[in-house]
Amino acid sequence: MGIRSLNDALILAREADLDLVEVAPLATPPVCRIMDYGKFRYEESQKAKESRKKTTQIVIKEVKFRPKIGKGDFDTKVRHMAEFLDDGHKVKVTLQFRGREVAHPELGSKILDAVLEQLGSAAKVETQARLEGRNMTMVLAPDKKSTKKEKPASATPARESTDAEVAAETTD
Repeated sequence: MGIRSLNDALILAREADLDLVEVAPLATPPVCRIMDYGKFRYEESQKAKESRKKTTQIVIKEVKFRPKIGKGDFDTKVRHMAEFLDDGHKVKVTLQFRGREVAHPELGSKILDAVLEQLGSAAKVETQARLEGRNMTMVLAPDKKSTKKEKPASATPARESTDAEVAAETTD
């Protein structure tokens, strides 16, 4: 609309039953726009809400082991870890030593190596195993490459009808 005085711009906005909104206050002269400000704020909040919806929260799940863990418990915990990794969460593996067990950190390393071996390519090590006091911790993150490759392979293919089934359906 070109350069207008403040009074002219306010009169134009009132006639259109809209608001006069200053867009660029530092420009010379300042730039204003005639618009429905309430509608503008609503649309901006909807855009922000939509962008928040698309983001994913990464949660760190913790799984605790002991050096003398049984095979069944070990398998169950590793299965839970695989589910967490498939959901896109990070997993903190904590191995707790009690009493004199801390004198044998190699037992803990064996267990953590077995966890990595059983998870295979579903996880990548984000933080290497290290002994902190009586706990040995390691952080695993989902491996993006392997999860994308596995999903199409696990999808069930469309079932093909045989000629006999098609003939049976047409006679029914």
